[in-house]
Amino acid sequence: MVRIRLSRRGGKKRPFYHIVVSDQRNRRDGRYLERLGFFNPVAGPNENKLRIDLARVDYWLEQGARPSERVVSLVKGYRKRQRGDPKTPEATLPAESA
Repeated sequence: MVRIRLSRRGGKKRPFYHIVVSDQRNRRDGRYLERLGFFNPVAGPNENKLRIDLARVDYWLEQGARPSERVVSLVKGYRKRQRGDPKTPEATLPAESA
């Protein structure tokens, strides 16, 4: 079965994850079919924390790939930010003072 999951990269105490499509029998950090994006949980304020190719995620879901629980939550949050949902803090803009 094909899974969409996180593959850990980065150094000790500096995690960095690639969002990948791989066979579930492969190791977590092993061979993968395609890289769909990245997740950097320790990103600074001026760095990208998350980037996902949503078109490819949708393609793999149509092909029957099963995402991990963490990937489901990351994709859901990324879709909200892409739509400009006002409930997410990144999408809100500060009020202009006259």
